[in-house]
Amino acid sequence: MFSQNHQKFIEMDELSQKKVPFFFVIDFLGNKVEIYNEKQLEENSLIVDFQSFSNTKKIEALDKKTEWKSFPESLESFKKGFENVQENIRLGNSYLVNYTRKTKIETNLSLEEIFYHSKAKYKVLYKDFFVFFSPETFVKITSDKIFTYPMKGTIDASLENAEEVLKNDKKEKAEHYTVVDLLRNDLSMVADEVKVDKFQYIDFLKTHQKDLFAMSSEISGNLKPEFKGKIGSIMQKLLPAGSILGAPKPKTLEIILKAEGFNRGFYTGVCGWFDGENLDSCVMIRFIEKEGNQLYFKSGGGITHMSKLEDEYEEMKNKIYVPIH
Repeated sequence: MFSQNHQKFIEMDELSQKKVPFFFVIDFLGNKVEIYNEKQLEENSLIVDFQSFSNTKKIEALDKKTEWKSFPESLESFKKGFENVQENIRLGNSYLVNYTRKTKIETNLSLEEIFYHSKAKYKVLYKDFFVFFSPETFVKITSDKIFTYPMKGTIDASLENAEEVLKNDKKEKAEHYTVVDLLRNDLSMVADEVKVDKFQYIDFLKTHQKDLFAMSSEISGNLKPEFKGKIGSIMQKLLPAGSILGAPKPKTLEIILKAEGFNRGFYTGVCGWFDGENLDSCVMIRFIEKEGNQLYFKSGGGITHMSKLEDEYEEMKNKIYVPIH
């Protein structure tokens, strides 16, 4: 994985060493690596809205009521892959698997309207292909210091004492500990003095259907000398992102490919903006893709030995939302 695009990662290294700004998009399996300068983004109808960079245009207020329907697979259908995952966990092949599904949706909004009117930390509209509105940072690099912010564990914010319930939920806690541990190990491949700066803080996500709380942590380290100024090498080493894969990585990837039975494509890949000095990147989740005239929403969650079928099915459905409010 990621070897056939070795040349692209070298190109990213060369650009970052020359301090040339660029935007990159990498799919889940590393089969597609795309690099754009600011002018090329426009030429390729790629619109980006990050906190650190934006090439959006002014847009009128949305003058229609959002219509939104999703058609999740049956519990029986979801169960097939779920049981495959849990069997592998029982056998010791993995201890955390991020199991995702593809759900048909119908809406009166275009991909462009979803992009311009949704609220999220990271948003990208890719031609007539996909849109995402992600709350999850992958890595940030500032002055040779690298940060990552794993987000694992969500709950309906309307539940009584939802924040406390989430923080103390055994299964969600175990999942969060595992991802933090995994990403701390990942960062150690490219950085020294890796430490957890903040543990288990709660983010609030507002959506059209319901509000959610999500659990995050912050991990940081100092880039090793051989990785300084080399964005491509860092990405090649860290991907796929641990929070949307699981652990251990190679075996868990095999389990995912068998259990899911669909191509994730750019969903759960990463994209980022290098401004000539610093990097901001995100995990491409909360993702809507267009196939012909049909829209699909891709969503999922982490499965551990403590996971309950009905709870995971509900979590997958909870994440099918658009943050327009």
